[in-house]
Amino acid sequence: MTDKDVEQTDERGYGPGPWWADLGTWGAVGLIVFGVLAAAWVFLRLPGTPENLASGYYQAAKVLAIGLVLAGGSLLGRRRPGAR
Repeated sequence: MTDKDVEQTDERGYGPGPWWADLGTWGAVGLIVFGVLAAAWVFLRLPGTPENLASGYYQAAKVLAIGLVLAGGSLLGRRRPGAR
């Protein structure tokens, strides 16, 4: 086994983080827009909409929620520690 075959981890022993961990503010905005567009796609029942509409709304809501959490976290991170 060579070093190329072994997955690299950081010094704490954790593997790579979730796919959304390094998106930043603009990535969060993109996820929010994509979630809203996906919900509209399901609402309008355009081609590719699942037969069970609840699953389509669920998937769109997950993407939208991740975007909102990332946007909120990035906005809170920009606040100055002394400002209240």
